Amino acid sequence: MKRATRMRFLIATLLLTASFLQPMQVFAASDDVESTIKSINQQKLVLTLEDGKTYSLPEEFNFEGLKPGQKVIVSFTTVDGKRVVDDLQLVE
Repeated sequence: MKRATRMRFLIATLLLTASFLQPMQVFAASDDVESTIKSINQQKLVLTLEDGKTYSLPEEFNFEGLKPGQKVIVSFTTVDGKRVVDDLQLVE
């Protein structure tokens, strides 16, 4: 009987640990998207793509050469539901 109790405790502990770690994927998920720039707001550091999704840009971001209508590949991380640009490449 003691062995069965220990096994149940071990399984419960593993399930509990997994349930705590699962939400961490939601808070910091990385992804890439290829799309066309719809608009750029340099004051608010926001990039909007043709699908209407917005991406936050870092303060040191270089806007030189970027304009609406350009195809880009945006690498971003989703943090607390907000898409933050890690890298941006022009598609030629």
